Amino acid sequence: MATHHELTLPNGVQLHYIQSRRANPSAPTLLLLHGFPASANQFRTLIPLLAPHANILAPDLPGFGFTKTPSGYTHSFANLANTVGLFLDALEVKSFIAYIFDYGSPTFFRLALQRPEAVKGIISQNGNAYVEGFGQEFWAPLQDWWAAGNELAPIREVIRTEVLSFATTRSQYVDNVPKELVPKVDPAGYTLDYLQNVASPEQQEVQLQLFWDYRTNVDQYPAWQEWLRKSRVPVLAVWGRNDQIFVKAGAEAYKKDVKDLEVVLLDGGHFVLETHVEEVAEKIKAFLTKFQ
Repeated sequence: MATHHELTLPNGVQLHYIQSRRANPSAPTLLLLHGFPASANQFRTLIPLLAPHANILAPDLPGFGFTKTPSGYTHSFANLANTVGLFLDALEVKSFIAYIFDYGSPTFFRLALQRPEAVKGIISQNGNAYVEGFGQEFWAPLQDWWAAGNELAPIREVIRTEVLSFATTRSQYVDNVPKELVPKVDPAGYTLDYLQNVASPEQQEVQLQLFWDYRTNVDQYPAWQEWLRKSRVPVLAVWGRNDQIFVKAGAEAYKKDVKDLEVVLLDGGHFVLETHVEEVAEKIKAFLTKFQ
């Protein structure tokens, strides 16, 4: 059974997380890292399917869900990674398998460079680490903003209006999903995401800070790819092949650096768990047998 917890970390973050613990303490720890514009709630259907097979931790990253940040907290990917590191230390987690999606990917890779010995495996579900993975329609305005070199450039407000909207939040769940599968998408998911993580002016400022900071992740891609080559950790890349935010070429790109790799392309979109959670869970269960 999954339970909900709050933990105050040394940096002042009050971190909310979901936990599902097996009776067997030797079972692997599976760290689920969500993405924009969601929270750990995106794993609500996956956790029960994996609960018999792993000890599961799913934190709400700072700026998302029920996690609260102190006054003056800077919303950057470096701080997201540091916060997750403090969380793992507080729970005395020495090793883990990471499930990375969207923002969870740069958060994880920064953490992996800090504690490479802790990482035993990676499940990348539309979790990008390659320039090939960028879908141009979504990323072109952000890349134009980064190229301007000015965080307060006018395009910032264009992005606020066009990206930080209910319509765009919903579109990340339903666009490019086969028509017959759209009814499987729970509208409560994207509605909660919007109301909790996007709607208010304060939350929009958080998201704009992270959009601006994302450029620093791209700069680190070569280091992450080198770590993948040297660490030789196994990777399961299970992707919604119709995703236009992180396109399927991002999954295939892992082949350049990972020897122990399985790539699975499912007929879904960005939030593939909404439509293919059973298939994803079965692939993860098989992947977890590597660590028994």
